Amino acid sequence: MKITAAVLILTASTVFVSAQGSRTPTAAGCPLEPVAFHACASPKMNAFMPPRTPDGRPDMQGYWERAFTSQDIEAHTAGFGIQAGPSLVIDTPDRKIPYQPWALEFKKTIADRFISPLASCFPPGAPRHLVAPSSHQILQTPGYVVYLLEYSHSYRVIPTAAGPHVPGNVTLWQGDSRGRWEGNTLVVDVANSNGLTWFDNAGNFYSDAVHIVEQFTLVDADTIHYEARIEDPKVYTRPWTMVSALTRNKEQGYELFEQACHEGNHAVEGAESVGMKPYQGVTQLLGGGR
Repeated sequence: MKITAAVLILTASTVFVSAQGSRTPTAAGCPLEPVAFHACASPKMNAFMPPRTPDGRPDMQGYWERAFTSQDIEAHTAGFGIQAGPSLVIDTPDRKIPYQPWALEFKKTIADRFISPLASCFPPGAPRHLVAPSSHQILQTPGYVVYLLEYSHSYRVIPTAAGPHVPGNVTLWQGDSRGRWEGNTLVVDVANSNGLTWFDNAGNFYSDAVHIVEQFTLVDADTIHYEARIEDPKVYTRPWTMVSALTRNKEQGYELFEQACHEGNHAVEGAESVGMKPYQGVTQLLGGGR
């Protein structure tokens, strides 16, 4: 049953938090804590020879589960309805997002003032697509990778043939993705974001100037190492990198269900009744840039 798989993933996350390493879940023989996972998985994925699709590309097709929730991509403790978790940021000294001073102040109250875009059933955007709720599916066909997310019918169609991004005046919830294969790694360049999505429920954010380079690499047949390099000169002091993992769901007969979250969701009316507003991004606040 589908519920069983969900419970197993939740249990693994709970063990990670409560045992503080004594029963840390692993994937491909590596601990899932992002820094440790990155260090352990890197040599393994360089040595692994993945199965191939008919056109000779690494075969990542199948159903996948996220290693961590998207409640907060920085380290956080447990709270009401929130599982504790580690920081997914791996390359800053404090493992925090390197916000500019104004952006750090803005972020402190963002989740109290604005309704989460995901609560409004909007697409999660990249890179939140990877850590967003519900199950994930990857499909491949010559020239394309299709990444489906059960949550809110979200999807990404990633062309892997050479080609430019759409014109800069076209901005999208999921951004514009252009993929290429570098050896066994799918590299995805993401631009043209509308800047209206968050990384997580905590309100970690970016602007419409964000540029993301994602890398998907099989560590073994059942584990994907995911890395995203993020830069946004309007919001951050420097580029930074987040790492997580996808683990294969091998439940017999598994499939994605309809998740009927849609724009106009009445569940946000309670938030609106206490003065919270739909998130409109920071473009107007920035006045064209800083």
